[in-house]
Amino acid sequence: MKRSAFDIHTWKYDLWYDKNPAVYASELDAIRELMPSKIAHNSIEIGVGTGRFASELGITYGLDPSARMLKIAGSRKVECIKGVGESLPFKGSSMKLVLMVTSLCFMDAEKALEEAYRMLAPEGSLIVAFVERNSLLGQEYRKKASESSFYKNIGFHTTEEVLSMLKEHGFEDMHIRQTLFKPLDRIQDMEKPEKDFGKGSFAVIRARSIKHK
Repeated sequence: MKRSAFDIHTWKYDLWYDKNPAVYASELDAIRELMPSKIAHNSIEIGVGTGRFASELGITYGLDPSARMLKIAGSRKVECIKGVGESLPFKGSSMKLVLMVTSLCFMDAEKALEEAYRMLAPEGSLIVAFVERNSLLGQEYRKKASESSFYKNIGFHTTEEVLSMLKEHGFEDMHIRQTLFKPLDRIQDMEKPEKDFGKGSFAVIRARSIKHK
């Protein structure tokens, strides 16, 4: 099986967060604002990578197709499962919280959201964080995509597109935060997240799974 860029450049990916601490802190803070006050044990991050977000946010499980990424996530006390977001190895209605951080663009978004809905318990929460396609950072990443190890041949989304897909797949009660209002190299201190979207490059949406028990 051909190795992905995430298997080949695992440490390069993980070290990015150490080199950009204010950006990382800003992203974490925006997600935290939409997290439940109490994190249920049956919680999972899909596309967990090296566990940078799951470990800090108290998420129990992490799923990813990269074995090398999962090894590092495991060292951060995340319970790791190898797999992909389009075919989740869990029973229906088995999770209370699903988190996706900059991973939806690497998947078939429609299938991944369908699977997240299937796996979530009634009234469970899905939190999706992503780089906004039309933002400063989104435009920069798209321009450099052909030269990038990580962003080649992926699909960035606008906030409107993600909101529309969530509604189509049975999610309601949307709440939105945004952050990263400046170019990354100019962010030296943690930015305070704002409600709504359209200004920040990093968008976070929390949605509720509406289905009968």
